[in-house]
Formats: sequence, C-alpha cells, structure tokens
Amino acid sequence: MVDKKVKKLAQLLKGKGWSVTTAESCTGGAVAMNLTEVAGSSAWFNAGFVTYSNQMKSQMLGVTEQALTEFGAVSESVVKEMAEGALERAGADLAVAISGIAGPGGGTVEKPVGTVCFAWAMRGGQTRVETHCFAGDRHAVRQSAVDCALQGLLDEIH
Repeated sequence: MVDKKVKKLAQLLKGKGWSVTTAESCTGGAVAMNLTEVAGSSAWFNAGFVTYSNQMKSQMLGVTEQALTEFGAVSESVVKEMAEGALERAGADLAVAISGIAGPGGGTVEKPVGTVCFAWAMRGGQTRVETHCFAGDRHAVRQSAVDCALQGLLDEIH
C-alpha cells in the first residue's frame, strides 16, 4: 500500500517537473523503496544511494574525511554533505539524507540508540538539517526515520 505522503509527494514533484534522490544509511534504502511504490515513479525519482560504510559515504557522495572523523557518521555535518553530494551526483532537484543508530547496539551517551540525523537539500536552496531520537526497537526506529524523511521532503517542496 502506498503511503499518503508518497502519493502527495509524487503529485507535487510531477507538478513542478522536479526529481528527487535519496542518500540513506540506517534506513538501508527504505525511503527509496517507499518512493518507488508509486507506479510511474521513474518520472520523478532518479536515484537512491545506500551508503552504509564511511568509505562509501566518501566515495559515492563526496563526504569529507574531516566531517566523518570530527563529527562521526551520525551527525548533521555528515548528512548535510550526503544530501548535497546526492543532489549533485544524481542531478536532482531535491534530496534527503539519513544516518542514524537503529540499534540494538551502537549507541553512546552522546548518541543513544534511536538517534537519527536528517538533511534535506534543494537545488539553489539552503540545506536543512535535523536530529531526532526515536523510541523503540530497530524496526520502529527505521520506520520512524522513513516517515520523518518523507514528511521532510513534503515540507521542502511546499
């Protein structure tokens, strides 16, 4: 079943003649999967990057070693670079990037399990970043992250 947010996003993107791309880590491509649930999504979805390792974040999206070393993969600095890199590499109009700690392990005092950083970038616009801490198990954290990413795309396009 196609999410109502995705249907609305598809309508808005088609209406503007825009395309969207994703750069995902902890969600493992789930945002891209949701976007492509809509028949005809190839008209407005052109690429999805799943960059789970730091090496791939750098190699595929141009995330700097400095950002990864100084702030860590789960940081607003890194997701900002991920979103901007995806936007450029895919030639899209709008991008979302996600990196987080879905659990059950991997959390720290500073970044507990459930911490997820997001960035939304729009061609010619400012990149918006946010960090959320979602409750629940790995599945719940990932689903909350997907929902937040989709809502953020809608917020950007309005």
